[in-house]
Parts: sequence; C-alpha cells; structure tokens
Amino acid sequence: MKIEVKDISKTFGNYRALDHISLEVEEGELLALLGPSGCGKTTLLRVIAGLELPDPVPGSGVFFGGENMLNYSVRQRQVGFVFQHYALFRHMTVSQNIAFGLFVRARKIRPSKKSIQGKVHDLLDLIQMESLEHHYPAQLSGGQRQRVALARALAVEPRVLLLDEPFGALDANIRKELRQWLRRLHDEIHVTSVFVTHDQEEALEVADRVVVMDHGRIEQIGTPEEVYHHPANATVCRFIGDINLFHGRISSDGVVVSPSSGAGETEDKLQPLYVRPHGLKLATEEPAHYNFRATVIDVFPARSLVKVALKTEWGATVWAELPHQEYRELDLKPGHTVFVVVEQFKQFDAMSRRD
Repeated sequence: MKIEVKDISKTFGNYRALDHISLEVEEGELLALLGPSGCGKTTLLRVIAGLELPDPVPGSGVFFGGENMLNYSVRQRQVGFVFQHYALFRHMTVSQNIAFGLFVRARKIRPSKKSIQGKVHDLLDLIQMESLEHHYPAQLSGGQRQRVALARALAVEPRVLLLDEPFGALDANIRKELRQWLRRLHDEIHVTSVFVTHDQEEALEVADRVVVMDHGRIEQIGTPEEVYHHPANATVCRFIGDINLFHGRISSDGVVVSPSSGAGETEDKLQPLYVRPHGLKLATEEPAHYNFRATVIDVFPARSLVKVALKTEWGATVWAELPHQEYRELDLKPGHTVFVVVEQFKQFDAMSRRD
C-alpha cells in the first residue's frame, strides 16, 4: 500500500508543528522519520494514522493507495500502530494481547475462534515467542514486550504499519538486537512501514530511506548512504553523524582554517567548513603542508576507530578518528602536539543553511 502525504500542516496554538509537508512512501518500503525532539516527526506519524487532524489546507491529504484518508477514522484507515511504551494489557497473556484486535471486531467481520488461534500461532512463530504464549507482560523483558506489541499490530493485517520510537524505552544492547530483528521481519512481511526515531544510527541501519526533519519541515529525503555522505544542507550535515565546524576559505593550495568567523579575514572570504572526524589527518612531525596545530586532550581506543579529542591552537575542541594501526604508529598521548590536515570537508551555500 503506497502512502502519499500532500501539503500537510499542523499548528498547536501559535506553534507550527508541521509546515507544508509532502512525501511518498512506496509500497513495501520501510521509511524512517528522523530528527531532533520537537521537529514534527511524531506529529506527522499521528496525522498519517488519523490520531491528529491536520490544518484545513485546500488540496492537502493523506492518501493510501490513491484514496484520501483525511475523512476516515483511525479504525477505518486500518493502520497498525506500535507505541514506544508497548501499551500491552497487563491482565492478558501474550496470546490474548496479540488476539485482542481480532476479538473486538464487530461480530459480522470477526474471524472464527479457530482462525484467530491460527493467526496468533503464526505470529508467535514470527516473533519467536511460541513458548511464552501463556506469560503475562510483567513476566517478559522489555524486548519481548515490544515484540508482542508489534505482533498485536500485525494481527489485524494492517494496510500500513506505523511505529513511534519503538525501541526508545530499551537499553542499548536490546535496541541493537531488536532493530536488526525488525529489518529481517520487514523483509519477510513487506508491509509498508513508517517509523519515528531520533537515533540516527537506528535510522541509517534499519530504513530503506530516511526523511530528515527539523522545525516542522523536511530537510532531505534519501537512502541512508545519501543522507550521510551527501547531506543536502548544513542542518542535515550537523544532525547525521559527528561533525567539526571550522571557518575558513579555499585557496589555490588548499584549505585555510581561521579560529572563527571574522578573525583575521574579511567576512565575505570566510565560510563554514563541515568536517567529519575521519576527515582530519594527524601527524606528530611537521609536514610540508598542514592546516593547524592542536594538542591531544584525550584518546578513546575502545571502538572500531580510535577517537581523539583535540584542543586547537585557538582553544576550540575538535574530534578526529583514525584506524588503530595509525594510532599505534603515531603513539598518541594526552599532551602531545599534533599537526592537523583537513582532508575531507563539506560546504553549503547560504541558501542551503538553516543556522
């Protein structure tokens, strides 16, 4: 089921949560709405579900398979909604929770008891919890409760699946395990899905495409690779992954980095340079060309890349990342002086920045 959102706005009093949002979710796609708190991503999800009504705008709509859903209730839209805090019924077993949406249907459209039992059995197998069907929510781990919540949403065979920060209440290890499981599950069931997250790693790892939002607007839509390696503007660049911000200019023989805008250079010559930690090259002996000196503040080697905190010669803190082999060769220690070369950077024109 394809989802189309066309020119949707939503205001709460004087606050505009959504500002003329338009996007398409292809049939069978897993789309992530990503952005900082207050950017409008959950409001957009709730508008798609029918839990919030958008502002009346001529020509706007939320379309499922080409049909405008704005005048349809949540039940009529046939969406599956998974909340951050599970919302399971504590007095019901795992099986009863999963079956709830089927049992409460009107009698004329309610499946037979045998059919419901078969559906529950299939879903228990899908979420790998067959042995826990008679357990109550209090007897389950957080990750297990979230799987049950997902199975309950799938039991009613929704046209689309919507997930609001589905792993936000879980610890880091369980989050990582469940998001990998969700990706595999989606590849099996292929239901059109939209999930909200503020966790960039989660969005980049799980989604087919990512919608980056800020201040009620869409900043960029693209594959995880596109939004990370080719950010559309400074807002996306700052939000996706770690970033160092310098001010400088591009000369014929390389990058000239200045301490801050206006320091020793005219304002029109200096511009923001966005540099990811792996875009900085470190040397302990002075090379023929380098951009600035820095002092090592601290080193964090317990990760796939060694992270190094540096204090620049003008007093700012920046971060570099380098492979373990390079770190061992440099033998970096706090207090060491290093020479820093800016090897990779991003620039954005003034019209693309929302500072």
